[in-house]
Amino acid sequence: MNFELTALPIQDIESDLEVIIVVDKNLKHFFVQDKKLLKKAGFSCEQDETCLLVGKDRLYVGADSLRGASIRTAAASALKAIRGTGYHSIKVATYTNKGCSYSIRAMVEGFILGAYSFETYKSKKNKSKIQHVTLSLENYESKAIEIEKASIMVHKAQIIADATNFTRDIVNTTPDDCYPAVMASIAKSMAKDVGLSCKVLKPKELRKEKMETLLAVARASRHKPRVIHLAHKPKNPKCVITLVGKGLTYDSGGLSLKPADYMVTMKSDKSGGSAVMGIMKAVAEMDLPIEVHGFIGAVENMIGGDAYKPDDVLVAKNGKTIEIRNTDAEGRLVLADVLCYAQQEVKADYIFDFATLTGASVVAVGHYTSSIMGNNKEIQNLVVKEAHKSGELATALDFNPYLQKTIKSEIADICNISNTRYGGAITAGQFLNAFIEKKNSDKWAHIDIAGPAFVEHAWGENPHGASGAGVRMMIKLIETLANKKD
Repeated sequence: MNFELTALPIQDIESDLEVIIVVDKNLKHFFVQDKKLLKKAGFSCEQDETCLLVGKDRLYVGADSLRGASIRTAAASALKAIRGTGYHSIKVATYTNKGCSYSIRAMVEGFILGAYSFETYKSKKNKSKIQHVTLSLENYESKAIEIEKASIMVHKAQIIADATNFTRDIVNTTPDDCYPAVMASIAKSMAKDVGLSCKVLKPKELRKEKMETLLAVARASRHKPRVIHLAHKPKNPKCVITLVGKGLTYDSGGLSLKPADYMVTMKSDKSGGSAVMGIMKAVAEMDLPIEVHGFIGAVENMIGGDAYKPDDVLVAKNGKTIEIRNTDAEGRLVLADVLCYAQQEVKADYIFDFATLTGASVVAVGHYTSSIMGNNKEIQNLVVKEAHKSGELATALDFNPYLQKTIKSEIADICNISNTRYGGAITAGQFLNAFIEKKNSDKWAHIDIAGPAFVEHAWGENPHGASGAGVRMMIKLIETLANKKD
């Protein structure tokens, strides 16, 4: 999809279709030319409601406000509404919130995210036909916008939305086509394209690094594990960030086998690792002045004669012993070793991990929201704030000493599951905390994306399947740190 900025008024631009985002529910704005037809069609201007007037070649879409979140989903809804039509180009005016150009970025993100579809396995494709989008600087609020500022916003939006769709593609790919070695291959290819360094550890190196909990999870699979390290190292970086992602390319639950219904969609258990790849891609393409390292534990959790078992005691990279009571609590075992390895390799100012870690997070905060945990309230709040700015939803969940006691083991240093069914998202986060070095305790936040990473119905700017959760929130956070005054 190509984007063109122009100072021409909207009426002087040639295109197949005009998209009009309607914020005024009374339809009084001058962009609204078909008030009678819209009223006749029952268009009420609700958020994301669309009305295509084929005879006029105009598509109207409702938005509750001019805020980025509303404009983004309205733009996405517009692209979804014209999938399957014969339109190849669209034109749209600029919608800013009191002259703030961020809404332009949100709109372009919405167009790209809304046009996404994953049809690799379909014999008949139904991809969006829109090839060209012309953005007029004619503004909904009649406020002047500099073309240079608008151009920067469009460029950033393209990079971020493309990185999100790149992440979606990896998550949506089936487990037979995307296993640990394939994830490593994708990482290598992407790194070469955008100028990142990439190191991949295979089982021999993993054993040398004493990553025994990760190896235990992987050992019943015919697909051998990989740990991937991507790095973006600009000159004189403002700070150093480490990202760690859970890359379970498939999770059967191991010997604690999942029920059949719960195994469907488990290709999505690589969402955390995929998000790290998407973030690293965008960071490199934006050339942000922050040193960023991405670590991904790519593993498949299967059953077999060599599977690790409930009642086993495993030894993590940092020497802590873990009593296994449930082999379906495997993601935290992978992350434990990768977190230890990441801290060994990089002295970071911030450490963030991403994982579809617990169904308990979905129970706690719903399908659309990520749970943010850690020891530093300031960093938790920073993640939540930047997530909301980016259009993602997130909320903080607090650790507490009473839940910490529920992962105590009588025979090892810690147990991989809690002795209570409640507070599971928090106890999983507290388990990971045991593998964060004391000196890094206040630098780390755990981001459980189990809710929004993959859902089986479309919502907002997200289609059925993978959403790319975590990419936009973390890019926004890294941008904020990059723009922070010394």
